[in-house]
Amino acid sequence: MMNPIELKKAVGSGLLSFPVTHFDDQLKFDEAKYRRHVEWLAGYDAAALFAAGGTGEFFSLNPAEIPQVIRAAKASAGKTPIISGTGYGTSLAIEIAVAAEKAGADGLLLLPPYLMFAEQAGLIAHVKAVCQSVGIGVIVYNRDNAVLTADSIARLAEECPNLIGFKDGVGDVDKVIEITTLLGDRLVYVGGMPTHEVYAQAYFAAGVTTYSSAVFNFVPALAQRFYGALRTGDQATVDEILKGFFFPFVALRNRKKGYAVSIIKAGLRVLGQNPGPVRPPLTDLTQEELALLEKIVQANGVTRIAAE
Repeated sequence: MMNPIELKKAVGSGLLSFPVTHFDDQLKFDEAKYRRHVEWLAGYDAAALFAAGGTGEFFSLNPAEIPQVIRAAKASAGKTPIISGTGYGTSLAIEIAVAAEKAGADGLLLLPPYLMFAEQAGLIAHVKAVCQSVGIGVIVYNRDNAVLTADSIARLAEECPNLIGFKDGVGDVDKVIEITTLLGDRLVYVGGMPTHEVYAQAYFAAGVTTYSSAVFNFVPALAQRFYGALRTGDQATVDEILKGFFFPFVALRNRKKGYAVSIIKAGLRVLGQNPGPVRPPLTDLTQEELALLEKIVQANGVTRIAAE
């Protein structure tokens, strides 16, 4: 496992992704297919992979399954760091965090707590408790009912040496600028909006120069090409990929709630892989929507993967 400083450096070194979690027809974890998928993704030079994260259906996994997913990811990812999701209430988040660390996770992504909104003091206590329960690095995910202020992040960074990162899924770029300006290089900053590529240029200007890419699951070469164009200022390529792939992709994703996850599994299906269905309460794409996604993929020169 990496120490927190090593993980911070790795996360900031390139594009990130979060593998979908494979299920069989009975909605049980399909470890063999998941391991093959993680091994394939690791070959495309992701800086780190978030196992059992949002796109990995963390919310539908039970706590006993998460260490299984982490062990499978670690066994297949080679040298690519594996960051486990954790979340819900503080007690359960700690339980998952400790189990993930024992399973070999290099770090943790702390997702928002379940259901309740809370004051800053409560959110600080929650993040601090999780950080203090493990020795590995922690990235806090600002999103939904867990939105920390710049002052709160600064306090946590001072009190929690293993808090190494801040991921934003809110989209208030002015607040992100306040945090990056206040904290400087104390943390690594990660973009975490759904299909973050369409927001990436604004976030780059705010000092957030890496992000987690969901589409990396099924178009990793395209995802890396887009990221490389952003980093080198190749605006023509950025615009080409946005117009040809990401804008129509987002339009399809926005058809129904929960499709931010479902459409990624559908992308693998279009390419001849079988990640299995999403677990309820999510729903899979319709056959018509699968056909539309296939047209988007084909229009961008992505070839089919050999069917498993």
